[in-house]
Amino acid sequence: MSDRPLAVITGAGRGIGREIALALSAAGFELVLAARSVEELEAVAGEVADRGGQAWVVPTDLREEADVEQLALEAQERGPVEVLVNNSGIAGPSGMLWELDLKQWEETMAVNVTGVFLCCRDFLPGMIERRRGSIINIGSITGKRPLFGRTPYATSKMALVGLTRTLALEAGQYGIRVNLISPGFVAGPRIERVIAMQAEAREVEPEEVRAEFEKESPLRRLTLPEEVARTVVFLASEAASGITGADVNVNAGVVMY
Repeated sequence: MSDRPLAVITGAGRGIGREIALALSAAGFELVLAARSVEELEAVAGEVADRGGQAWVVPTDLREEADVEQLALEAQERGPVEVLVNNSGIAGPSGMLWELDLKQWEETMAVNVTGVFLCCRDFLPGMIERRRGSIINIGSITGKRPLFGRTPYATSKMALVGLTRTLALEAGQYGIRVNLISPGFVAGPRIERVIAMQAEAREVEPEEVRAEFEKESPLRRLTLPEEVARTVVFLASEAASGITGADVNVNAGVVMY
């Protein structure tokens, strides 16, 4: 086994997850990358390797309890897991709550909340045994304010606040820290799709919608994915040894509470 610390990242194949993987690798961590898309995970693992790091790919569907159990087993075969980053999440359906069906609701909860629960549950025993570890959950500004037409997503992200704070209280006695990051409008393909869809629905130019998003920020810009990743590195490090149960805003000031 390597003497480098090991971090597990879910949703590591794209966007914020990819940036988190590259940043943690640069900070000296070996990685276990989890998601449903094997090709995307292998591409990120290749980038890590090209930069001198080490990453293993474990295809995982967080909706399946057995998959998460297998992820924990395979990760812990590589070494003690020091850091768990619960980054996986789906957008869920759009529409009024009374128009949604149960399957849409349950799928959003299964990935965004239950998947985090399963990962925490299966990785915590090893952390408790060693009396150390850092769990970092990736939430959203929608965990702090409503989002019209997106009740399942908003509910799931608000649920992560309660999960993070309560788990921090429960696990603190074992030297384990649990924190949440709340990103805002993160630059990248996902927000560009949102901008395009809103522009089409409103019959305006995408630049107008993007300007509205940027105007919500005191910095007049979107959040960069690498800014979220750098915060993960900080929370994973000894520099954050006194921080647990926190909800850290990384959203260019769109939300300040």
